[in-house]
Amino acid sequence: MLDQITPIILTYNEAPNIGRALEQLQWARDVVVVDSFSDDETLDIVARTPQARVFQREFDRHETQWNFALKETGITSEWVLALDADYALTPELVNELSTLKPEGATAAYRARFVYCVNGRALRGSAYPPVTVLYRRQGALYRQDGHTQRVLVQGNVESLRAPILHDDRKSFGHWFRSQRRYMKLETRKLLEADWRDLDWADRVRKMIVPAPLVMFAYCLFVRGAILDGRAGLFYAFQRLLSELLLSLYLIDHWLLRRGRTPQAPEEHAPSIGEKEGETVAHTRH
Repeated sequence: MLDQITPIILTYNEAPNIGRALEQLQWARDVVVVDSFSDDETLDIVARTPQARVFQREFDRHETQWNFALKETGITSEWVLALDADYALTPELVNELSTLKPEGATAAYRARFVYCVNGRALRGSAYPPVTVLYRRQGALYRQDGHTQRVLVQGNVESLRAPILHDDRKSFGHWFRSQRRYMKLETRKLLEADWRDLDWADRVRKMIVPAPLVMFAYCLFVRGAILDGRAGLFYAFQRLLSELLLSLYLIDHWLLRRGRTPQAPEEHAPSIGEKEGETVAHTRH
């Protein structure tokens, strides 16, 4: 089935990651990279993969960036494999993809993830399974807080083998990203009806429990405490993310009591941290 799959990767200054992602895609006849005008070595690294086609588009939202990649880049394969630049396929997953025989009612497959800290795989994490492989026809992305979800028409099955999530960018980059992401998560929580939230988002909206619950969940339930310093680093990362979200929620409610209600300013969580007119270019 490998010859029926086109991998898609979004990039912006992903030089620390993109080489490892592409290394596991040598089997693909066509790889689509949608880049938000990187100014590091990202595109030089991509150029080493002859089957990669690069399109450049100013980033506005994850939803529109992914829909552009899906609809406007000339993909002709039946299936698409949607990847972040810090994802790396395992040999087990590549082998599983090669032997897949999806039934007619199967529209997509979700994958679970092994989270890595500087290349060290953790025993567990809070990173959820993601729908990564799906039929191109009928698929559409919708924004969901700071991220995006693909909507498909049909059944979603689960892959057995995992994908590695191994982001090698700096802690400073991670922190800046989390600030943007948590602003958008705040907006999502403020605008959603309580009845429409899942249990995790309901806990987050309660402010006080969420950071402590997440820290304990990662450290003890998911086993990060057994991974030494790498596990502690991950648990504290998740604690800090939830603290940022709680602070944004408190800030909003303090502002609402003092003057006209307002949601925190939205800044696109981006890959490019850029806003403006959409421009598409192609590089082969």
